[in-house]
Amino acid sequence: MQTRTNDSVAREAIFDSIRSNLASSRSLDAREDSLKPRHEAGAIFSIRETITNASSLVEYFKTNLEGVDARCIVVEKDTELVQALTDIANELRETKLKSLRIAVSDSALVKRLVGMMHVNIDELSVTPSAADVFRFDIGISEAQAGIAETGTLLLDSSRERHRLVSLVPPVHIAILEASQIVATLGEALSMMQRDKQVSPIVTLVTGPSRTADIELTLAIGVHGPQELYVLIRP
Repeated sequence: MQTRTNDSVAREAIFDSIRSNLASSRSLDAREDSLKPRHEAGAIFSIRETITNASSLVEYFKTNLEGVDARCIVVEKDTELVQALTDIANELRETKLKSLRIAVSDSALVKRLVGMMHVNIDELSVTPSAADVFRFDIGISEAQAGIAETGTLLLDSSRERHRLVSLVPPVHIAILEASQIVATLGEALSMMQRDKQVSPIVTLVTGPSRTADIELTLAIGVHGPQELYVLIRP
């Protein structure tokens, strides 16, 4: 009987905590609602009504991506992309990383660009095994699509071996073509279809890894990269 009483007290304490946090978030919910574009009748604008051309699609994606604490760099040519990779690596080495151990996907583009970086790499591996990938500081891969509506990356493992490289190292750098940025998740999945089927292994990435416990305390990088960089090329 005593055990049941203690369980009841603990359960009520958890519920009280949840109710308290939900109540305190109402002002934030109202603020978020006020920021959503609406028609005079009150309906939320569709994303297609806010995007009129390809350049604005890229800008919309960049804005939403940076809104979830990722960094986005738009380049005009591959030499600028190589310089951006070099600058990111040098900045990380000076501020956070004692070494540069880089894991890359099996993308021919990624391997070529990394080979052109002007930086001393301590260790470089292409698609390291599950046992080895935890030793690396940076993972570099391509992304197969970008979703402007949420600033989300879509990674299709049937087209590139990048799942571990993109999810395990503390820093993930993704290379994305501007033409692969679409407005919505539905459009991204349609673009990924082959023979009317979508790959069984698709990873959606929206900013650095985040998690929150029962007390709604946000933690970054617990279940994945602490930092995300997206480099958009033409």
